[in-house]
Amino acid sequence: MPMNANEIETLIKEALPDAQVEIRDLAGDGDHYAANVVSEAFRGKSRVQQHQLVYEALKGNMGGTLHALALQTKAPD
Repeated sequence: MPMNANEIETLIKEALPDAQVEIRDLAGDGDHYAANVVSEAFRGKSRVQQHQLVYEALKGNMGGTLHALALQTKAPD
């Protein structure tokens, strides 16, 4: 069963409470999303480390229920 954008946003915000999250459904199938995530937790971390924080927030859904997530992450300006 596919995930909806609200579920993805909720999981990310549970793990990163200060996060500003924008989710877009890329294919209309609930399986392919793009996410822009801005969080202070990313400051000083590499892009890979930032993405790992988001994947951890998704609690194992990445690669299963959620097939593809194009991520853009950064610390606040």
